[in-house]
Amino acid sequence: MTTFLSPIAAPDAASAALARARQDTLTKPAGSLGQLEALACRFAGWQGKVQPAPLQPAITLFAADHGVTDEGVSAFPQAVTAEMVKNFAAGGAAICVLARQHGARLEVVDAGVAGDLTGLPIVHAKVRRASANLRREAALSLAEAEAALAVGRDAARRAVEAGANLLVAGDMGIGNTTPSAALICRLSGAAPDIVVGRGTGVDDAGLALKRRVVEDALARLAGRELAALEVLAELGGLEIAAIAGFYLEGAALGVPSLVDGFITSAAALVAKALQPAVADWLIASHRSQETGHGIALETLGLTPLVELGLRLGEGSGAALCLPLLQSAILLHNEMATFAEAGVSEKAE
Repeated sequence: MTTFLSPIAAPDAASAALARARQDTLTKPAGSLGQLEALACRFAGWQGKVQPAPLQPAITLFAADHGVTDEGVSAFPQAVTAEMVKNFAAGGAAICVLARQHGARLEVVDAGVAGDLTGLPIVHAKVRRASANLRREAALSLAEAEAALAVGRDAARRAVEAGANLLVAGDMGIGNTTPSAALICRLSGAAPDIVVGRGTGVDDAGLALKRRVVEDALARLAGRELAALEVLAELGGLEIAAIAGFYLEGAALGVPSLVDGFITSAAALVAKALQPAVADWLIASHRSQETGHGIALETLGLTPLVELGLRLGEGSGAALCLPLLQSAILLHNEMATFAEAGVSEKAE
């Protein structure tokens, strides 16, 4: 384990097993609630309770800019990152609506936005103003990558101290599908032509350019044996690193994370490369439209709950899945057993 990271324990297998036994006594055919049964048992293991408590979700949105936008990889200008952070702070973005709907704590963190966000009611934790251009050089120094991980770790601690028992990370950063694709390629071994997608909606020429940029970034590292932190520094971004730290510290604190889309899945791959035990504390919410998202999820060993054709980011796909998780726990806790209801069980 990297020395600056906290140790991660395994979920409580005994509580999960007892929860599975309880599922088998509830008034329904065994397995008839599908993934909801398994989810309830996973939460039992995470919380160390046969009947887990209802969820208190916390959503943290990490924002940063990317030097690789100089290559023309995005359909939107870099200035949109700061403009959207202002929209988050004002409560006007999709994730703000969903957080209000679910009563979720929402925090916005500036990990490296290029624009000036002085005075906004957000967490100001800027490591630097945008990453470097990963096509030409390392996106971050090792010290900057470590500092960005710490930004996410601090955010996880704040959320858990405020009472969260489920963490959701969101992302905002124009151009961030390019570093995410590069990380997924490097950490999964998949080729850019099946990982790199259209992001915010680039045309065919823009897609071809993005693929060349990712190919060039990967070529810089060809033949080099790199530790996980070095891969993050070479190919990542500040908000991606912060999200990885968020997942890692959440797991170390015994709190699972609900992974959103393409960017957050790239961050989850980084987290797993740094500390493999984190994978036991992750749930995949959805599979997005972005081409390589499925590859990232397969590499993580995660099965998404839904597929809705989303590609917004912000943590929006994860937030949409919160009612499913709440239902899984409530069904597990509040359904009557066969004995309680006086219902005959299946004949042997």
